[in-house]
Amino acid sequence: MAHPRVEQLRFARSEWQRGLAGLSEVDAGIRYLPMNSISWMVGHMAWHERQCWMRRARGLEVERALAAFASGQPASVPSFTRMQEAWQRIVAGADPFLDSLTTADLEVPLAHDPREHPPSAGSQLLVVTYHYCAPTGEVSAVRQLLVHAGLGEYVGDLGPEAQYRPEG
Repeated sequence: MAHPRVEQLRFARSEWQRGLAGLSEVDAGIRYLPMNSISWMVGHMAWHERQCWMRRARGLEVERALAAFASGQPASVPSFTRMQEAWQRIVAGADPFLDSLTTADLEVPLAHDPREHPPSAGSQLLVVTYHYCAPTGEVSAVRQLLVHAGLGEYVGDLGPEAQYRPEG
């Protein structure tokens, strides 16, 4: 069983994907200034997961094109389908590593983090988890402006997917 903090990340990811469900390529490319297009947001979240779990954790250079969606990069309107596919590949590649993490692993920096004072792996896990909150809200806002019906409210089913479980 994955560490409870990893399970929280997975729940944040599932809420992210719930907010994207049923979105068309055209609507994902609409941009309400100053927000980015939803397709850019998907690329950005794929970039962030890649940055932490592929590059910093394992020194892997995959999906290099995601660098265009790093923090501070210019806005663009990439293909929503391609960004979703990239996000799914990154998540699938990250999950075996995340499943291996123990509490002790989370207390030390990721093995390939080049920063002078890198945060612990656990802190990075929390940052990625919490990072999903902002674009999930932005997606909801854009979809409301687009007058999409049947959008989810608040958070999904907290039942089996988000039960409290102590460490260890």
